[in-house]
Amino acid sequence: MTARYDVIEALFARGGPILMLLAGLSVLTMAVILWKALALAASGAFSRRPVARAAAAYAQGDRAAAIAVAQGAAVGKTVLRAAIDLRERLPQDKAREEVERIAREALDAQRGGLRLLELIGTLAPLLGLLGTVLGMIAAFQGLEDAGSRADPALLAGGIWEALLTTAAGMGVAIPALAAHSWFESVLDRLTASIESAATRVFTAP
Repeated sequence: MTARYDVIEALFARGGPILMLLAGLSVLTMAVILWKALALAASGAFSRRPVARAAAAYAQGDRAAAIAVAQGAAVGKTVLRAAIDLRERLPQDKAREEVERIAREALDAQRGGLRLLELIGTLAPLLGLLGTVLGMIAAFQGLEDAGSRADPALLAGGIWEALLTTAAGMGVAIPALAAHSWFESVLDRLTASIESAATRVFTAP
């Protein structure tokens, strides 16, 4: 275990401050991904069937069953209850506008953290490239200072150390962008299910 820590410490020493910054970004990325997954699970983004069942019950004329199924704090259930209530109290055009506003605000609130993941996915490779460029500059400066006594191994070692930050940048960016794409697809499916359920409410007899 001590040897492993020594290796990690040596890598950070060779990668410099850029590698340390990328390590901090990797911790932040994992924290945001975990928080976002838990938040979407709590909001019902992964379980859209209850909303569809409630909308189907309302379309069949069973308002009590629809309201019973739509109980809870999930985003889809909240919007569906609002759609049922507003359809029965307001003219249909005004009710639709109000439901659209409620749904838009609720879905926008679920997008918190996605911009940060997108930003990390964009910045991490650039930071890695910056670290590599700085490392290459230092390696060639060392080669120039050595003059006729230059050792090719010195240059190879400098390049190897410089490329650490590029690999680290990609290692941070890939999970950040993959998680961002996955969360976006989850929210797109949630949006589609809410739109479908609201339409069934407004077209019910």
